[in-house]
Amino acid sequence: MNLQIDKRYITLDEIIKASNIEISKDNVFLNYINHTHDFLMNEIKDGKPIYGITTGYGASGKNYVSYEDSKTLQKNLFRFHGCGIGVNLSHKVCRYAVIMRTISLSKAKSGVSVELLKRLELLIKEDIIPVIPSQGSVGASGDLTPLSYIAAVIAGEREVYYKGEIKDVMEVYNKLNITAYEFKPKEALAIMNGTTIMSAIALDAIEEFEIILNSMESYVAGMFEVLLGDDTPVEDFVHESKPFNGQIETAKNIKKKIQGSKLTHGRDDRYDKFFVDNDLNIQDTYSMRCAPQVLGVIRDNLVISKNWVETEINSVNDNPLIDGENKKIYTSGNFYGGYVAHSMDTLKICAANLADLLDKEFALLVDHKFNRGLGENLKLSHEPFYHGFKAMQISLSSLSADVIKNTTAASIHSRPTESLNQDKVSMGTTAANDFAKMIPDLYNMLSIAFIGMAQAVDIRGEGEVSFHLKNIYDEIRKMVKPLYEDRRMDFDIVNINKILRSAKLV
Repeated sequence: MNLQIDKRYITLDEIIKASNIEISKDNVFLNYINHTHDFLMNEIKDGKPIYGITTGYGASGKNYVSYEDSKTLQKNLFRFHGCGIGVNLSHKVCRYAVIMRTISLSKAKSGVSVELLKRLELLIKEDIIPVIPSQGSVGASGDLTPLSYIAAVIAGEREVYYKGEIKDVMEVYNKLNITAYEFKPKEALAIMNGTTIMSAIALDAIEEFEIILNSMESYVAGMFEVLLGDDTPVEDFVHESKPFNGQIETAKNIKKKIQGSKLTHGRDDRYDKFFVDNDLNIQDTYSMRCAPQVLGVIRDNLVISKNWVETEINSVNDNPLIDGENKKIYTSGNFYGGYVAHSMDTLKICAANLADLLDKEFALLVDHKFNRGLGENLKLSHEPFYHGFKAMQISLSSLSADVIKNTTAASIHSRPTESLNQDKVSMGTTAANDFAKMIPDLYNMLSIAFIGMAQAVDIRGEGEVSFHLKNIYDEIRKMVKPLYEDRRMDFDIVNINKILRSAKLV
């Protein structure tokens, strides 16, 4: 999809699907951009002290810089911020960042030129994507250090992802006959002084977490089946009585996925069997019965977080803001990434609750005291020297601990920096990175759990399960054989991980 960028509101889905971007050629839009840029340039030429343009940065804002030196000031800004550290962000996240920065600067309130917007467009068109380190930002004054890598690449410095390799940007520019861009006053600051990196990391992690949440609902539905569960907890009446949207949606999803199963039973069956089946409790454990309530909270928080990230991407979050229509300049703090920070801190808690629920449910599945005839550790053989899924359960549980221990809110760890000028910062990029780090562990947990689910289907019988669970079983069995004898299963986990990431188990 070719994404046209102007002043309009752009959705997360449009960014995800964008194969290319195009700066609008509409004259009204271009006039907005030019008018704001021209106003700012005239103010600079008149000798007006404007933060970050004709003054130094941060606590050095008291130092005046002449118009003649203002271009050098912009160049020095991205150069002295070239101290990013940590693992590089993926090509996908860095590409999102370029698109998002273009969206923000196209609102005609940053004072940049059309030429700069076209240069950002060129990076996406030619797939010349800045290589950006993941660490080095406190989330205000925006993502200064990581965003300096976009500014530097535009100016012909540092490295880029190009055709599957990391290359020096000037090597690529020379190959394509592209001239390095020279920033006009304010333009490097406009690139760097925003919340784009945390937003790009957040969007990528949210995409993956949606797959995880949807797959988790499939797993829960499968648990209702293979544990011969009571489907009363997913009945409409229950959730209409507590009308949270996420809870209602999750219950409906699970209910739909277990349709056609010969293994689940309703509330009347449980009443009828109460006096004849001593192993049948009148109701199932919390991890089964409360699954819609647990996952519903997560689903609702995911909606809120997506809305906040989407709004952030469509905001103008650099400083100062330029009102070309009314000829005013506003020194402000929209670069503070509080909404992204809080949404990511919340989703970290959501991820931990999902991990904890999965850990509890898998423990039920492998434990012969609770799995209603599935045997010790889902063994297909009764030989005493086989151990089945015993170690797989340990691995899954260890991963849940890895997820849960990282739930401390990053936003409360504000660190004063830059001579106490940046004395209250968002830590939004740290929060987004923390959430993103949970995603691989969750995929691996689900991979283990679904391998166990397929084993349980083997024990119960393929013909007894719902159409939905049969499809999941078939996908798993294309990649992983049933466990008859003890064997290494690490490669099995890797193979199912790939299926999960492709959303085939949703």
